[in-house]
Amino acid sequence: MGRPNNNARIIAVVVVVGVLSLALGIIIGWASTRSKHPEKDEAYQAWTDALKEADDGVTDLIIKELKADNIRDNLEYLTSRPHLGGTVEEKENAEYIKAKWDEQGLDSSRIIRYNILLSYPRKDQPNHAYILAENGTEVFRTAAEEAPLEHGDKHPDTVPPFNAYAKAGIVEGDLVYVNYGRVEDFQKLERELKINVTGKIAIARYGKIFRGDKANQAFYHGAIGLILYSDPADYALDDVDRVYPDTWFLPGTGIQRGNVITRKGDPLTQGYPATDYMYQNDEDEVILPKIPVQPIGYDDAKRFLMLLDGNDVPDGWAGEIPGITYKVGPGLTNGRKVKLEVNNYNEVRSVYNVVGIIKGSLEPDRYVILGNHRDAWVFGAVDPSSGTAAMLELSRTFGKLVKNGQWRPRRSILFISWGAEEYGLMGSYEWVEEFGKTITERTVAYVNCDLAITGNYTFRGRSTPNFFNLLYDVTKKIPDAPQYGGSVYDNWLQKHPVSDGTVPYISDLGSGSDFRPFLGLVGIPSIDIRYDMDRSLGLSSYPLYHTMYETFHLVSAIMDPSFEYHLVVARVWGEIGRMLADSLILPIDCESYAVRMKGSIDYMKTIYGDQMAARPTPITFDSIDENLEKFATAAKNLHSRIETMDKTNPFAVRSVNDQLLFMERAFIDPLGLPGRPHERHVVFAPSSTNSYAGVAFPGIVDLMFDIENSEDPEKQWKEVERYMSIVAFTLDSAATTLMEVDILAKET
Repeated sequence: MGRPNNNARIIAVVVVVGVLSLALGIIIGWASTRSKHPEKDEAYQAWTDALKEADDGVTDLIIKELKADNIRDNLEYLTSRPHLGGTVEEKENAEYIKAKWDEQGLDSSRIIRYNILLSYPRKDQPNHAYILAENGTEVFRTAAEEAPLEHGDKHPDTVPPFNAYAKAGIVEGDLVYVNYGRVEDFQKLERELKINVTGKIAIARYGKIFRGDKANQAFYHGAIGLILYSDPADYALDDVDRVYPDTWFLPGTGIQRGNVITRKGDPLTQGYPATDYMYQNDEDEVILPKIPVQPIGYDDAKRFLMLLDGNDVPDGWAGEIPGITYKVGPGLTNGRKVKLEVNNYNEVRSVYNVVGIIKGSLEPDRYVILGNHRDAWVFGAVDPSSGTAAMLELSRTFGKLVKNGQWRPRRSILFISWGAEEYGLMGSYEWVEEFGKTITERTVAYVNCDLAITGNYTFRGRSTPNFFNLLYDVTKKIPDAPQYGGSVYDNWLQKHPVSDGTVPYISDLGSGSDFRPFLGLVGIPSIDIRYDMDRSLGLSSYPLYHTMYETFHLVSAIMDPSFEYHLVVARVWGEIGRMLADSLILPIDCESYAVRMKGSIDYMKTIYGDQMAARPTPITFDSIDENLEKFATAAKNLHSRIETMDKTNPFAVRSVNDQLLFMERAFIDPLGLPGRPHERHVVFAPSSTNSYAGVAFPGIVDLMFDIENSEDPEKQWKEVERYMSIVAFTLDSAATTLMEVDILAKET
């Protein structure tokens, strides 16, 4: 080959240099332009967005957009027919809600199915309680269904009154009145009145505690069956002649349905989701109620109670059924007996959750979950459809703001409509069991609204203590119903303050709704809200709870004709969700947690301190006190650090938010509470004798309850000592989560 042409080489070099110079000039010019206008730089914009505080102007947009009339229309649709869990109607409602969320502009939605063991009565073999003459002939039998009154309360798909999962069977024996069926009621019968319930049928009035705990206590004390009824003293205060449909009080034909299962979630797949691939245990391998149980109305209950033999009931045990003297029994006069026939059956059916998502703009991997269950025993105008109606209006409002470009939350918001809650929190338990590992790492909070209203007296909040101040801040922003004026907070403070009157009272979370698996299984802090009735009335619940008469008429004509109380709850719910989703620093207050825990421990000392000190080797709270103080100090230091930190550093912001987010998880003990491995939260759990009520440091409370009458008191005292060390360790661990990273390398 010949030598290269030097002129050609020189020309090529010149061209390359020229091109590179031109490119460099363009790059420098572009960079110069961008540096003069950094707000146009996408990376710069993302950085500044990551450091923005929440826009409180969105609050006004939410308040103005939410409409009471829309909530009314939602409720009218939702209550147009019964929609019991596991039925075709309930599946159609799930599909309706998904379609609504797609229409409203949520980013995505899906329906999730689970296969659950559910319970139903047999319409061709109704459940009854009977009065039998001495010769065994039938004298009386209870109604198989509630009498229709008016306003659309009768429907062919109405399920007859029953207690879900009650054991099928026929039992016969003497009757004993056991008041509310609480532990203390059975103890009074046995220890003071010397009445043995073994081999007898118990009759208890609804109220005070969860019905499943009544069934458990009846079985534990030897009863062979249980009849439940709603006494006018708890559900018809004015007069048994002034009842529904003219007022909200319970007529004598009204019968409260409800499950009597105390272990929540699908019985056949405990601890795991009831998916298609999951192994299901046989029914005889799982824990289900052991005796027949059946609810009746107080018109029918009168027929039994007026015939009871024995002494008059103790003080505080008498109800208010007109024309009878309440007696304990056992047995009916003239040798009459009682027969209880329950023909319930269990069947695996599909239930459905609906999940809708508005994806976060900056932290889509952090979730704020807003939930309500969808299924009802019959029409469910209050429970749960008042909450569902409010949630559909809230999702419409959020979706509209997103579609219009007026707002998109920093973190993702999940709306979830749970299935089969009435059967034992089935939908929420299975979802938490399926997605537990994901939501444990990513969820900021769960905010529940089972029922938007149970009355029109004042707002009510239940919460983990880290959200107390959030609830106060939100309710100060939201106007209350016009008849009260001022803010929701003002009315709440006036009508339900703490003992010193400084702030409104917020109760601990127990059970009875879908927050339970979030808090109790995986340690996600939770809130439950509603507009409540006047608790000083002494009502056990809103009077038509779980009856056929819980209709649209009840809500629209009696409880909330203008739907202004529903609107208040929707606004509070929306603002809680917005603040959790938008705040730069999560509105989680660890110091309030420390204060509530200290108050609970101090109270326990007054109850158990002397008893513990009297032991041969005294048991003290010293280690718990020491580590509780450590937690309080760590909480104070963390919040002080947040006040002075560099909030222009998004990595620092994310770091402290993670500490705030994961603090609650530190209270989870994977081994669970003593005797209750499925309850894992060491600080807050449902009472073991009343699942509705929340208890602080439940493991200690359970072990100390009636300890001297336990099967082996000395063994149980050792367990108290052992478990108190676990509580101390848990508090120490929680404190560590709030400290700076170098705590792991410091000497202690």
